Amino acid sequence: MAGNEDEAARIGHALVEERLAACVNILGPARSIYRWRDKIEDEREYLLVIKTRAGLYSKVERRVHELHSYEVPEVVALPMATASTPYLKWLLDSTVHVRRASAIR
Repeated sequence: MAGNEDEAARIGHALVEERLAACVNILGPARSIYRWRDKIEDEREYLLVIKTRAGLYSKVERRVHELHSYEVPEVVALPMATASTPYLKWLLDSTVHVRRASAIR
């Protein structure tokens, strides 16, 4: 979640430009009610749905933390149960391939 649409767009553009994400959808405003520093907050926020490879999660998380104004931005990975072959090909073609250490030898 981002505090405003401009911040959400800035993060989305950076992730796609850097090929860390194939696509970022921005949904909102959404109403978020949560506890922060022992106080109940009730805010409007924008949800970013970031489509990327599982192997890029740590890089995406790090980059979101660098770009985000929140002290603790919400970065959650959800498994993809299934997707069409053309969509998966596009996602893979649109993102950076990360080689695993064992594959480098």
